[in-house]
Amino acid sequence: MKILITGGSGYIGSHTCVELLNAGYEIIVVDNFLNSNIESLNRICEITGKDFKYYEADLLNKDAIEVIFAENNISTVIHFAGLKAVGESNAFPLMYYQNNVTGTINLCEIMNKYGVKNLVFSSSATVYGSTNQVPISEETLLGAVNPYGRTKQMIEEILRDLFRSDSSWSIALLRYFNPTGAHESGLIGEDPKGIPNNLMPYISQVAVGKLPNLSVYGNDYPTVDGTGIRDYIHVVDLAIGHLKALEKVQSNHGIEAYNLGTGKGYSVLEMVKAFEKATGEIIPYLIMDRRPGDVAICFADATKARIQLGWKAIRGIDAMCEDTWRWQKNNPNGYSEVKEIQRNNKQPVLTKAADF
Repeated sequence: MKILITGGSGYIGSHTCVELLNAGYEIIVVDNFLNSNIESLNRICEITGKDFKYYEADLLNKDAIEVIFAENNISTVIHFAGLKAVGESNAFPLMYYQNNVTGTINLCEIMNKYGVKNLVFSSSATVYGSTNQVPISEETLLGAVNPYGRTKQMIEEILRDLFRSDSSWSIALLRYFNPTGAHESGLIGEDPKGIPNNLMPYISQVAVGKLPNLSVYGNDYPTVDGTGIRDYIHVVDLAIGHLKALEKVQSNHGIEAYNLGTGKGYSVLEMVKAFEKATGEIIPYLIMDRRPGDVAICFADATKARIQLGWKAIRGIDAMCEDTWRWQKNNPNGYSEVKEIQRNNKQPVLTKAADF
């Protein structure tokens, strides 16, 4: 029985593939490579010493997705695929609703047809909106404030309705806080298109000389240094959370939401100082006006994941900074400058399963 990973070449997806392969799972990846690079799949092979099958396909193409289920004995789906930029979602809301919501409906319809009813869904803490409640628990009222967050909230509700209609489904909704870091090998990491939306890749691109300075939005919040506090979680800890959720959905029916965060917050300037300490690089920054909708403090209550999944984030701020920098320094332009990986006959290769 194989695990299908949608969006498996992306930032969180690629790290989860590594953890799944290292844990002995057989995986299949499907990705349209719109916001990712196939080179990440080659790097997964290099890190793990294992090969796997991938399909280049889009969830909006139902016929292509059905071929994957017809050709493979799939037991569970981990669903990462989706557009994820908040600013872009404000500019192109219909594209986000079409891609994220319709794509997920297509996936679930095909899963249902083939009797595959175990699903781990990549949700987001953006479903909570601009709440001032901290720490944020899974019982916090939902209220996404942008199209991206609303697609995640809508999909959660769709999946709840699906379970209500058929209790044989088993679904985990994983609400991420702020993923950062990279694999310790430096071979895979976050490779944003254009100007990064997230803090750590922005900092690291300033450090490597791709960007002139960091923009810090607001320094008058009621925090230790006036800058906003967020819950940053190492991407490897996040990937391991998916393994724990996978074990849960394979052994129990039901639908549950889980926060994946550290339960601790760091301010923007604390992250800057930690990065400078870990790397020896100076990060110039400019103070800008607050952004609409930003809250002063946001961090998770991850108690439920610890109790029900047996999961806890263990990597701290130093590892987040060191691993981010190792990735950025080794790959200053991300995956765009692909170095040929020399392999002998005993080393793994990717298997492309179909063209659509």
